[in-house]
Amino acid sequence: MTTTAARFHIGQLVHHRLFDYRGVIVDVDPVFSGSDAWYDQVAKSRPPKDQPWYRVLVDGAEHETYVAERNLEDDTSGQPIRHPMLGELFGDLEGGRYQPRALRN
Repeated sequence: MTTTAARFHIGQLVHHRLFDYRGVIVDVDPVFSGSDAWYDQVAKSRPPKDQPWYRVLVDGAEHETYVAERNLEDDTSGQPIRHPMLGELFGDLEGGRYQPRALRN
């Protein structure tokens, strides 16, 4: 399996190309790390498994998604994300990117 460098980073605002929602990256996997059953059921467009995948908090919702890099693009709106988990994971929005909170012990 070949891996590529991740295009997006934790805290970055993104837009989903297919489903037209905005969100913020909360985790990056260098390659798909879900189950084959999930992929077969959910990933209908069959994005490549050997490229980065991202956990994304969805703006205006209470859930997160797991998205292949090819389905994401930069969100240049500069608008904040509304999600109940946002404050636990991130601080301020600066320069189009949320600043991750320090890990708590």
